[in-house]
Amino acid sequence: MLFRRSSKPTTPPEWIVVGLGNPGGEYRGTRHNVGFEVIDLLSERHNIKLDRSKHTARFGIGMIGGAAVLLIKPMTYMNLSGRAVAPFARDHNIKPDRILVIADDLALRLGRNRLKPGGSAGGHNGHKSLIASLATTEYPRLKIGIGSASGQTIDHVLGAFERDERDVIAIAIKSAADGVEAVVNQGLDAGMNMVNVG
Repeated sequence: MLFRRSSKPTTPPEWIVVGLGNPGGEYRGTRHNVGFEVIDLLSERHNIKLDRSKHTARFGIGMIGGAAVLLIKPMTYMNLSGRAVAPFARDHNIKPDRILVIADDLALRLGRNRLKPGGSAGGHNGHKSLIASLATTEYPRLKIGIGSASGQTIDHVLGAFERDERDVIAIAIKSAADGVEAVVNQGLDAGMNMVNVG
């Protein structure tokens, strides 16, 4: 899905789009940071600079197509992500059903994406924190499959992708960004129809 380069919005943000991950160079390219990579791609596509800091997060405000959005990368580390996101929701009076969260998922095969309107944390510490901070499980989430762990889960999620996996995950990240664009411009059903195939 292609859009022209964005200009600054003239209306308040309609959506918060959050990519989950861990800050710091040592975590760049790891399985747990695919949410950050989707936000970076959306930032690049739509010229939304992530050059502002607030509530322990990096963020930018801009347009994705016809929708004013707030892109957020929490800098709290994964298990405290909700502490960064909830204050933005209060600041901009954005309800949970307009907070789209992008994160890795161990239960999905590598490169498979799934978009859901809500659900449990499923053992994901970022979602656990968001559910606690937002006081609801009913916020949309876009899950990116990173494959199940053959050994220790923590080693798997904090590990880098193998060379032969990078092409697969790059396609998944692009497809996830396409799905975000569909959601914020056409609605969640349109996004699910795009993402939840295969």
